[in-house]
Amino acid sequence: MNRLVALALVLIVPGLAWGQANPPQLLQKPTVNQTHIVFTFADDLWIVPRTGGEAQRLTSGPGAETDPIFSPDGKWVAFTGEYGGNGDVYVIPAAGGEPRRLTYHPGNDRAVGWTPDGKNVLFYSNRNSYSRFGRLFTVPVEGGPATEVPLPMAEQGSYSPDGKRLAYVPLGLQTYAAWKRYRGGTASAVWLADLADSSVVKVPRDGSNDTYPMWVGDRVYFLSDRKGPTTLYCYDTVK
Repeated sequence: MNRLVALALVLIVPGLAWGQANPPQLLQKPTVNQTHIVFTFADDLWIVPRTGGEAQRLTSGPGAETDPIFSPDGKWVAFTGEYGGNGDVYVIPAAGGEPRRLTYHPGNDRAVGWTPDGKNVLFYSNRNSYSRFGRLFTVPVEGGPATEVPLPMAEQGSYSPDGKRLAYVPLGLQTYAAWKRYRGGTASAVWLADLADSSVVKVPRDGSNDTYPMWVGDRVYFLSDRKGPTTLYCYDTVK
């Protein structure tokens, strides 16, 4: 058993095994504004200048904090907090302060993004679902009831700059496991929805796993394994 534990430490933290002064750290889920980067490490959120320097702890609650997302103006960070054994959406000033809870449902809520005007946080939840899928909702940053995005199912999402359309993943990462080179019926896709009538345009693909859409200008950037290793692609919405 001791040998197995030692091997695990070598694989997970190689710097510790070789006695490095500054071993590699498992830093995850970065979000950026014009001046800073916020990331997840050891179940807390940390902030560091984009120019480099020492990272400062932004949260220090007793539960896990993850999924940080800067607001459009860079002044707030939305995140998922598990302070009471349940995932809910919170916001905290990027300059530091006390987190403010936005959702209170007994199901798990996960922060996904912001509306372009910065007045609402976009989040994923299965609170209104009857099976193994979820939907997207918005909740005011000042607090209040959640509003369901008019789509039958959705996971990740990113609004167009005018807020009239949404690039989203209808089914995939949160519902089913993802396998390398998987090309089955539950492979994730990126769709573009017109929120006025819920009509959908599907980003062209051939069974690939497409995830993490991000709308910038007239283009939607996303990750895809369509040509082998997962890398960054973009789709021009005006062509």
